[in-house]
Amino acid sequence: MRRRIVMSMLAGAALLASTLFGTGAATAETAAQAADAPAEFGTDWHDPVTAAPPVTRPHTKSCQVTLAEHQFRDFTPYRGAYTPPRGCGEHWSKVVLRLDGKVKGRQFDRLGYLHVGGAEILRTSTPEPSPEGVEWRVEKDVTRYGDIFRGPRDVEMLIGNVVDDTYTGVIDVRVTLTFYRGRPETPAPDRVLTLTGAADATTLTTPRNSERIVAEVYATGSGGGCEEFWYLTAPDPAAYSCRAGHGPYREVQIKVDGQLAGIAAPFPHVWTGGWSNPFLWYVLPAPRAFDVRPVEYDLTPFAGLLNDGRPHRVEVSVVGVPAGRSGWSAPVNVLVWRDAHREHVTGALTRSEATDVADSSVYTPGAENRVDTDAGHRLTVSGHLNTSHGRVTTTVTRALANTSAHRWTDGEDTDALDAVWADDETVTVEGAGPERTTRTHRTYTVNGAVTLGADGRLRTVLTLGDRATVVRHESGRRAVRSRLDDTYSGDAAYTVDVPRDQRHAVGTSNERYRVHGPAGCWDRSLGTAQGALTEDRRRC
Repeated sequence: MRRRIVMSMLAGAALLASTLFGTGAATAETAAQAADAPAEFGTDWHDPVTAAPPVTRPHTKSCQVTLAEHQFRDFTPYRGAYTPPRGCGEHWSKVVLRLDGKVKGRQFDRLGYLHVGGAEILRTSTPEPSPEGVEWRVEKDVTRYGDIFRGPRDVEMLIGNVVDDTYTGVIDVRVTLTFYRGRPETPAPDRVLTLTGAADATTLTTPRNSERIVAEVYATGSGGGCEEFWYLTAPDPAAYSCRAGHGPYREVQIKVDGQLAGIAAPFPHVWTGGWSNPFLWYVLPAPRAFDVRPVEYDLTPFAGLLNDGRPHRVEVSVVGVPAGRSGWSAPVNVLVWRDAHREHVTGALTRSEATDVADSSVYTPGAENRVDTDAGHRLTVSGHLNTSHGRVTTTVTRALANTSAHRWTDGEDTDALDAVWADDETVTVEGAGPERTTRTHRTYTVNGAVTLGADGRLRTVLTLGDRATVVRHESGRRAVRSRLDDTYSGDAAYTVDVPRDQRHAVGTSNERYRVHGPAGCWDRSLGTAQGALTEDRRRC
């Protein structure tokens, strides 16, 4: 099977270099009525939409600033300057980023980033266009980055692209920030820091009165190679086109001065040409495709160590990537909350316990080759701080688990995966009031198959899941519970290796996005067929 050609639609588009319920592309402006879908995909289709909720906005005075306005034709970054808004003060109840994009002609999906003052505030990908063109929108709550918006900053944005006689799509984007006056509902970080130094020797210097430290890592496997589809790689003995050491297990780790400080499961992103079949994604992108959410680590147990005023070495790595293989990008922001009544907050790391990484991938050859993976890891770290409001102890426990069954035939004419990732995190804070415990259970799922028939007909059937539950207890009693469930399913087929007008492409897709929590309920379902929006249903 010509799988490496069709499975990756990002070839040659390497990326140069939120909250839990963050949103992606904007929803349709009005509810669509059931539509008569065309028999096949034509040369135009509905603009990309998602079922995710829009960012809520307060009813206060607002000011808008344009961050970037550019047409991306190659791998040259856009560089500009940011100036704080006038008329909205220096304290904002919310800051909302909005990207408006358009592209037409023929083009692969492309990956991009946006930096302000060196901090990454957006990582995104693009839709593949119709000949007539598509427009899309991404919204994101970026209130947490308020510290970098209070003064003039350099701006850098890149959506790496190739425009030539074949790939004609120029990616035209405009990015704005809208500031709403007032105080945020929850205290925003006092400082937003980035790592300094070379990639192999990055350091971090935090304020000496830091009392909470969170690192966020925008980790993506990308670039059109095997690490774009890391969850499908097979161990070295396997007869498969993408092999990777022990197999498909990946884990994003962060270390402080060489000591393991955090572990996380990467999200299995699928871009808008993925799984051999762009007809799956023309209207509904996969979860998180337009708004890549960072992995977060609570580094507060290490604050006593970091608060000595000296630079400390901070490293991020992806476990499981074969030596010398590229394809992962993992920029880091560090968010810091300070003790307003202490110049120096002392403390110590008191506990650090980690199991060995369990990583078993068993290859079974046969008429249907198979790799069964069972992997996981567990880490607990704890530390105390002597704050102005007393001694506070923070304990973070994180447990990862991954199981998958990967099946394929010789020639990879059939290639199927059924995989589940679990990322469970518990953060307990003792002192300065009642004991507070927050438990977050994240689950990511991929279940799908690509088949290529003797007649050249390629079909992809795929279901993706992004789920999370957050429960917070105070003094042993449940105070808050939130739940997210974003599920995508699609089924598309076309004839390969023929001119576009002979592909006879068909495809259906559905997404249901549900959020239930203190802020209320959101439940929206979208359906498509052959590029037409056929369902838009809201239940809350």
